[in-house]
Amino acid sequence: MDTLKKFGLMEKIVHELEDLKNSQQAIIQKLAKIEVDNMDLGDKKLEKDLPDMHQRVSDNLDTIAGLLEDFAAKTNNFSDKNNITALKEQEAMK
Repeated sequence: MDTLKKFGLMEKIVHELEDLKNSQQAIIQKLAKIEVDNMDLGDKKLEKDLPDMHQRVSDNLDTIAGLLEDFAAKTNNFSDKNNITALKEQEAMK
């Protein structure tokens, strides 16, 4: 795989991880809203299961955030090491 294609794929993965992180944050917010609404309702099944769900999603979010941070740094390092800006300029001149 050539350098620009590899960098493009790395950028795509960074964007997908960002999207996944945002999705997990939205799920946490929805779970929290359900938990608040259930305070008035008092459904025992929701009271039992929602905190566990919230914790699992929160743990997933932490994992995703760590992956995103590491892979974004790796992508930036790859860009710097391979002078991606210059390569893109050369490609544009063709």
